[in-house]
Amino acid sequence: MTKSPFVGRLAGFSAGDIVVAGGKGANLGELIRNGFPVPDGFVVTTQAYAALLGSTPLGAKLAELLQSGADGASIRAEFAATAVPPEIRAAVADAYAQLGSKPVAVRSSATAEDLPGAAFAGQQDTYLNVVGEDAVIKAVTDCWASLWTDRAIAYRQRQGIDAHEVAIAVVVQEMVPAEIAGVMFSANPVTGARDEIVVDASSGLGEAVVSGLVTPDHYVLDGAGRLMAYAPGRREVVIHAYDDGGTGEDQGTADLEPSLSPAQLAELAWLARQSAELFGRPQDMEWAVAGGRVYILQSRPMTALPPQPLKLNRFQKLMGPFFLEMFTQRPYPLDVSGWMDRGIGAMLRGMAGSVGVRFPTIEQLLPEEDGVVVRLVPPIPRPTLRTLVAPLSIALRVHRFKPEKWTEDGRFAAFLAEVEQLNARDPEPLRWQEVIRLAEDAFAAIHWITELRAAYLPGAFIPQGKLRLLLLLLGKPRLAAALIAGAETRTSQANRGLEQLAEGVRTNADLSAAFNELAPADLLVRLLEPEFAGFRADFDAFVAEYGHRETVSVVLSSAPTWSAAPDVVLSLVKAMLGERHQGADQTGQALRELERHPALRFEPLRRQVLSAVTSSKTGTAFREDSHFYATKLLPPLRRALLELGQRLAAAGVLEDADQVHHLRFNELQAMTRYEGALPAAERGRYRRVVLAREAKRRELEGIPLLPMDALFPGRRRHGNALVSGTAASAGRAAGRVRVIRSPADFGTLASGEILVCPYTNPSWTPLFQRAAAVVVDAGGLGSHAAIVAREYGIPAVMGTGTGTKVLQDGQQVLVDGSAGLVLPDGDGHA
Repeated sequence: MTKSPFVGRLAGFSAGDIVVAGGKGANLGELIRNGFPVPDGFVVTTQAYAALLGSTPLGAKLAELLQSGADGASIRAEFAATAVPPEIRAAVADAYAQLGSKPVAVRSSATAEDLPGAAFAGQQDTYLNVVGEDAVIKAVTDCWASLWTDRAIAYRQRQGIDAHEVAIAVVVQEMVPAEIAGVMFSANPVTGARDEIVVDASSGLGEAVVSGLVTPDHYVLDGAGRLMAYAPGRREVVIHAYDDGGTGEDQGTADLEPSLSPAQLAELAWLARQSAELFGRPQDMEWAVAGGRVYILQSRPMTALPPQPLKLNRFQKLMGPFFLEMFTQRPYPLDVSGWMDRGIGAMLRGMAGSVGVRFPTIEQLLPEEDGVVVRLVPPIPRPTLRTLVAPLSIALRVHRFKPEKWTEDGRFAAFLAEVEQLNARDPEPLRWQEVIRLAEDAFAAIHWITELRAAYLPGAFIPQGKLRLLLLLLGKPRLAAALIAGAETRTSQANRGLEQLAEGVRTNADLSAAFNELAPADLLVRLLEPEFAGFRADFDAFVAEYGHRETVSVVLSSAPTWSAAPDVVLSLVKAMLGERHQGADQTGQALRELERHPALRFEPLRRQVLSAVTSSKTGTAFREDSHFYATKLLPPLRRALLELGQRLAAAGVLEDADQVHHLRFNELQAMTRYEGALPAAERGRYRRVVLAREAKRRELEGIPLLPMDALFPGRRRHGNALVSGTAASAGRAAGRVRVIRSPADFGTLASGEILVCPYTNPSWTPLFQRAAAVVVDAGGLGSHAAIVAREYGIPAVMGTGTGTKVLQDGQQVLVDGSAGLVLPDGDGHA
């Protein structure tokens, strides 16, 4: 083949040549180099595409069309009207002749194609069974133009890929006259199992399978290629190649016999495993069989692949709901490397270490692929020799540190003083390194809460253990959860504050009308008017006191707090305008039932039991309030991180400040030597990193961090129950379903409706004052939702796994919080 910058032998490229050969060409070249059975061919390089734009008027015209926002058809028309420069045409013709002028397949190979998180499957065009020099040249031109189909443009926009930066190569290969062809995956794309290989096959060319024209034979193989499951296809059509070029379709015939032999399946499985090993990740491959020989036509990274199925032990299943309640959204790289590792993670490690237990690393808890968290692995704490002396240490702490006095501890005052200092440091005038130091100081300040929790939590939990033991001896263990509820906490105070704001709205006709008519975002603007100055002052005072509360999760610095999202607070006020739903006084009923127990006529025992109840409530309040105060670090930390984001956006590294969450904290630290003024090469590198992580994150949309069936593998529907879960708060309530998926939906809940949600945290609890019952996908008996539901006396079912999917807005249901069931209403259960 004549040496040319415009054309290169396929075998001459490798995985590192994406810029020249595109994703498909680079991967195929790597396969050939490693001995895979890939049809011979050549690549029309991206330099040919660049020369087309640079040596003809097409380049300027394309820039003009992109500037004007023209559609794909207009751009492709310009490609069709532009003659291929003679030097490119001669190079392609020479390469085609050296290939023997055989029938070929001509496939697009974009530089952003076949990458992790952006496979571009089907976005550019493929032309099969192309015969003759002129036909090959036209197919190459059509491939170039296919970079500008409306579907390809839309896909690149969704992936955040700049239209000016993308280029395209074209792969020209000997045509394989397939008798059988299809696709295969080196991991199960549905379950994520890496030890399974899935093959889809049908008669004729593989285009029928790829384009979805047929129901293919479906094979699931083990790692050795042995058949585990088989479903026959219907082979509705067969695509075949014509002798003089082009393809056609014939009516297929259903055949229940497998189209592939055991030997062919074993070979395909072997090739799938080898390709995954070569590229270091599971592969999505196209293959064909002709003349009894297997060929590989394409190999690219699998996208949207679930993680390997988890097998949890009993302890992990017990702790899973607690962690799942914290990890309600996929953390960003900056969450993981910053607040979660250096803040909350440091606190958990410190608390575990105080009893001689080694807590898993953040990498073990939240494994990543391509810099993005793919799953949550419930931790298995590891005891050490120090654990042997932990009982003595715990006993000393119980004796020394009383939870009811924790706010009198000097460490608490030191923490509040440090928070005040952090809030006083405006990051805007600081140098880059000083802003980094501000974030580091916010991380470090968690040590006060760590020390306080390590000191006082034993005194919070031991009384609860004592109470449960006493109740067990009295034959009343079921009363424990209700008796512990109802403690006075900062959360309950915040909820009363919201109720007072709602009362202020009710007593002002104009304000009430504004709340009824306007969305929360519009309300924020309306409240600036002088006539609402009184309410605005009360609202500002509330946000000043409670604005550090998380909207999503205490572990996510990427999510706004109430002060950063005041519309969320207004949504809560709006939800509370309706009549308050009166739930049962579960705590009072439980206490009265306990006090009637004959054994409590013995005064010393009565004092012991009631003291345990009081101490248990105090312990619950400490756990809740120490959480509340820990979130005070989030606003100054977020200000520092977003300031860095704004500077990187101004420098052209990011499109907006929020994209900073796609970077890791150590990457931000590494920029210190530039004081934010990165060299052009560094700016481009970080921009590509952010785009790749954004693409990976989109790829994982819809894949849960921890599948519910891993936590509750044995959970089944009971009788005519719509969903079932953990019985978390007793009682029954009927009403209409209202699905609330995020804080943005808070204002849609009406009084007396059944609140159905994926998770809760303390910022959700004001809704419980209006809901008749609560049904939650995640969480367990000790979760915030369960505790607050018991406080308000409403039924609650936790850990349903599927409540938000199965139940629909407006659906009439009966929630049985005692049995953990959600039933159709009106079936005799009321």
